[in-house]
Amino acid sequence: MSTKSNFERFQLKPFIIEALNDQRFSLPTEIQERLIPAIISGKDVIGQSQTGSGKTLAFLIPILERIDVAKEEVQAVITAPTRELAAQIFSELEKILQFNKSEDEIDISANLIVGGTDRLKTIGKLKTQPHIVVGTPGRVLDMVEEQALKVYTSQIFVVDEADQMLDMGFIEEVDKIASRMGEELQMLVFSATIPEKLQPFLKKYMNNPRHVQVDPQQTTAEKIEHFLLPAKHRDKLKLVVDIAKKYNPYFAIIFANTKEQVDEVANAMLQAGLNVERIHGGLQPRHRKSVMKDVNAAKVQYLVASDLAARGIDIKGVTHIINYELPKNDLDWYIHRVGRSARAGQSGIALSIYEEKDEPSIQKLMDRKIRFTYVDLKNGEFVELENKVRRHVRKTTIVTPTGTKKGTVVANTGGKAKAKPKKVKPSYKKRARWAQEKVDLQNRRKKKK
Repeated sequence: MSTKSNFERFQLKPFIIEALNDQRFSLPTEIQERLIPAIISGKDVIGQSQTGSGKTLAFLIPILERIDVAKEEVQAVITAPTRELAAQIFSELEKILQFNKSEDEIDISANLIVGGTDRLKTIGKLKTQPHIVVGTPGRVLDMVEEQALKVYTSQIFVVDEADQMLDMGFIEEVDKIASRMGEELQMLVFSATIPEKLQPFLKKYMNNPRHVQVDPQQTTAEKIEHFLLPAKHRDKLKLVVDIAKKYNPYFAIIFANTKEQVDEVANAMLQAGLNVERIHGGLQPRHRKSVMKDVNAAKVQYLVASDLAARGIDIKGVTHIINYELPKNDLDWYIHRVGRSARAGQSGIALSIYEEKDEPSIQKLMDRKIRFTYVDLKNGEFVELENKVRRHVRKTTIVTPTGTKKGTVVANTGGKAKAKPKKVKPSYKKRARWAQEKVDLQNRRKKKK
C-alpha cells in the first residue's frame, strides 16, 4: 500500500501509527484526511459531519502529535455534552496511549473529568496536571474554579457535539472555560449541524477557521432496513413488547422521547420477562455507568433509551432499533438513532411505531431518500402493507407574462383537499354599496342640523 494513502504520510509519532495498526485503521476517513494536517499546523477548525465519520480520531491523532511531554501542564482540553460521550472519547484516547508505554519515552498523561464521580478524588488526581483533559463542561469548569485544574496553559480546546452543547444549555460553561485559556488558543469545534445561535461563540474564539463539511453518501447506513408499523389506537406498550419478542434480537435499542416513557416501556418489558435495561438523564451516574458496562459486556438484550444514547455513543453489536415513537422536534435524531445499528459494514433493522399525526414527519424522512417498508404485526407475524403515507400533490401550470408555459409545480397539500373559495352572491356588491350610501346620507343630514 502506498504511504501516500495511509496515516504514515502525516509523519506521526511511532506509537500513534502502532496503535492505529493495532486497531486495523490503515486508511484515513474523509474528515481525518482533511483535518489532521490542518490541526497539526495549528489552525482553528470546524468539522461538520454525521456520527460514524471518524471525527474522534480526527482530533485525537493531531492532539497526541502536538503534546510536548517535557511540559508537565495541561495542553489540550476536550469537552463533550454527556458523561457517556466523554467516557467514550477517553476510551479511544486510552487505546492509543497504551502504546506510549516504554522505558525510553515519557508517558502522555490524560484524565477523565465528569460529573457524577467523587469530587474530592478528582481534585486529588489533579495534584499532577495531566497533558490532556477529557470531560463534561460542568465538572471541568468546577475544577477550574476550584483552582485544581489549570487550563490557562492549554493550547488546544475541543468542543465536541457543539450543537448538542447548545441544546443542553452548556455553551455558557464552555465559554467560561475558553475565556480562562490563552489568546493563542487553537479551537476545534465538531458538530453535526452549525445552528445560527452557535455563531456568536464561534466568532468570539475562532480565527479564520478551516470549515470542513463531510456529507454522508447516504442519509443512513446502506445495510439498514427501515420499517413503519401503525399504532392503530392499540396499546403501544403491549405492541412494543410483542415487536421485541417477535424480533428476539441479538441486541436492540428501543428509543422513547422522554424519561417517563423510557421507564414505562422498560417496566412493561420487565413485566413481560425480557432481559432489559434502561438509560436516561434522570438516572444516577453510577447506575448509568453500570448499565453501560453490562451493555458493552453483552449481558443485556434490550436497552430502552432516551436520545442520550443516540448521539455519538458507540454501542457495538446493535442489530435492531425500535422507535417507540418518532422524535418530536428534530428529525435528525431519527438519523442518530438508527445510526447505532448497521455500523462497520454490518446490517441492521430499524422499526418505528407511528400514528396518523406522524405522517408529515415520515414524509420529510422520505424526502431525505429514506425508503420505508410498511408492516403490521398480525397473529404474531409481520405482514407487509401497502404504502399508507402517500405524497399528496397538486399540479399547477405557471404561465409567464408572454403566455408561454413555464413548468409544473408539485405542491404538498398535506393529504387534505383545499377548500374551494366561497362563491359570492351577485347582489352582494350592490347591497354593500347601498348600505354605504345610506351611512353617507345620514352623515350629511347630521351636518345640516
